Amino acid sequence: MTDARRPAAVTFRPLSAPEELPLFRRLTYVLDHELADDLAAGRRRPEWLWVALDGAGRVVARLAWWTGAPGGPPRVLDILDFLDGPARPGVAGVPDGLDALGRHHGPAAAGDPAEVAVRLLETATARVVPAGAPRPEYTRFVPPDWRTDPAARAVVAARTGVVERTGARLLVERLRLEWRSGAPEPEPTGRLVFRGVRDGEELVALMARVMDGTLDAHGRADLASGLSPRAAAEKHYTEELARYRTPRAWWRIAELPEGGGPVGFVIPARNNYHPIIAYLGVLPEHRGRGYIDEILAEGTRVLAAEGVHRIRAATDLGNVPMARAFARAGYVNFERQVDYVWPAG
Repeated sequence: MTDARRPAAVTFRPLSAPEELPLFRRLTYVLDHELADDLAAGRRRPEWLWVALDGAGRVVARLAWWTGAPGGPPRVLDILDFLDGPARPGVAGVPDGLDALGRHHGPAAAGDPAEVAVRLLETATARVVPAGAPRPEYTRFVPPDWRTDPAARAVVAARTGVVERTGARLLVERLRLEWRSGAPEPEPTGRLVFRGVRDGEELVALMARVMDGTLDAHGRADLASGLSPRAAAEKHYTEELARYRTPRAWWRIAELPEGGGPVGFVIPARNNYHPIIAYLGVLPEHRGRGYIDEILAEGTRVLAAEGVHRIRAATDLGNVPMARAFARAGYVNFERQVDYVWPAG
């Protein structure tokens, strides 16, 4: 697919079939090992994986969307890569064309690779995202020290610069966290008692209450868009929590002893890739009393009892109370994540 505005030597197209995945993998990223399974499960489609090819058939740029609901629309743009510069000698221990920081190097292509990536993004979006529909947010996993490492920061800035040139803005930076087997498992203190969730309605009602004063950027964005706390909670429940196939018997509501009422909740689950703490909330009237530690500990115990070797979680960089609770519980920050969004309309 070309037009007179693009360098004649560059072609933009989606994959024709899963068998073209090796072509897409000529550039690399941390999610590449999931691509084949995602395609087989319907979380990705060939027509959502796009490449920009120069006149010699080399991949100059690529991108891909993902969905958590096979058969549904794309939910997030989570792969966006392009060549960073001219070819240079290989670096020991990393693939040809990829240096130790994740930068791609290859022969000079027609046009600036970042400009090619911008054009690829706009061309593919026009084909994949229905007219008038909101553009899925862009997410990229980055090293935990990317802000203090100049070279890593340059890699991130180059990718985010592409989406910024198409009108996206940073919504939030998040900490990606992991608990590993062998880490301490705090024993219950008795300050709280835990029970299962009766039904979705009970959980959604508690989620709506948690929206009051939330520090979660996505939740705040939902409220800023005009959704009520109840509607924002229903959206989160329907789009994510209700889709988990792991037992809902794992879900816990924390209460004060002797019928003192709910304090918060935690949703241990397993997504398509890892055991996770999917959601944790403390009701506004109970915040600041240390209950978050005990609720997180309960969620961790539930998954640890299943024999898992690691548990993943994430929280916003700005949600300091939550981040500190994860650190106290033995979760390590192994990666960060930046989320970009486009204006509505």
